[in-house]
Amino acid sequence: MKEFWDAIEKKDCEKVLELLDDYLEQVEDEEELMRAAKTLEGLAIECRSYDLAHEIAHLYAHMGEEDIFRPYRGILEKSKGDIEAYAEALYHLAEAYEHFGFPEEAVRSYEELLKMEEDELERALTLAHMALAYEEMNELEKAIDFMEKAKGAFEKLKDETNYLVSLVDLAHFYYGAGMDEKAEEYIKEVLKSPRGTEIDVNALLVESEIYAGRGEYKRAFGNISKAMLQALEAEDENLFLFAFDTLLNFLDEMFAEKEFRGIYENVGILVEAFEDLNKDYGNFFKALGELARFKEGQEDAKGRFEEIYSSIEDEELREILDEFKEKGIKFLNVGL
Repeated sequence: MKEFWDAIEKKDCEKVLELLDDYLEQVEDEEELMRAAKTLEGLAIECRSYDLAHEIAHLYAHMGEEDIFRPYRGILEKSKGDIEAYAEALYHLAEAYEHFGFPEEAVRSYEELLKMEEDELERALTLAHMALAYEEMNELEKAIDFMEKAKGAFEKLKDETNYLVSLVDLAHFYYGAGMDEKAEEYIKEVLKSPRGTEIDVNALLVESEIYAGRGEYKRAFGNISKAMLQALEAEDENLFLFAFDTLLNFLDEMFAEKEFRGIYENVGILVEAFEDLNKDYGNFFKALGELARFKEGQEDAKGRFEEIYSSIEDEELREILDEFKEKGIKFLNVGL
């Protein structure tokens, strides 16, 4: 702990960040934690450290502070008079608003930033951020408008990666707005030349939403299976977890809507994909199928479910099945 306070005294922000987690694990007194947070706030402003500002914002949120964005605004105030530094500070403030669930404030900050930016790529990225914030506010018409502008700019700049990301986002927006054909058109454009990347995984997941909305469960399960396998091939655990959570959301809706047949007739796609890769996952998907049969009224499925359930060693997967048995679903960081 002495090393931590020495780093603060020396105004070594990098060292402070390095030691922060260890310090937080040792502190139990809320008042001491608040004093430390306020000291760190001043340090973050002095260093113009956005990483430290982010950690402090999380600390303030944890402690129930009303204004968790003071470090960001402090850096913004300190940056006045330097256009480039001010624009950077404004971007990080907007991003923080977005991250902590304040989309209206994020939009206002992005609007101010857009007036300052001259670089075409930076303007396109800001338009895309604004679109995502509007989507969070359920203003899909505005979200589509801003993302279409961003897409056009990325295409003009020949920025293929951001262009494809904007297509996936637009497909999601159009699907949410009930414009399935437009959504599918954009997804097909992304998937016509598979890259095995995060973009493809997200595209497959959006397309699975479209298929599920039409009751085409076989295609929906097939897409989610492909997405999860691609995430594994990329050795990207976070991407796998995102795909897995998408699957759980999908299944939760099907159970709620009593689409039991749709589950047990198609979950075999996932069993086949995973039973050789990971026994617990294969059994987890088998158990879901039997649970769906039981909930439909097939009493003989209960014994099969319990037998498969007892063979699963992963406690988190068992907890998810427990939640399905009861009333809903629990989302956990389940890795392979």
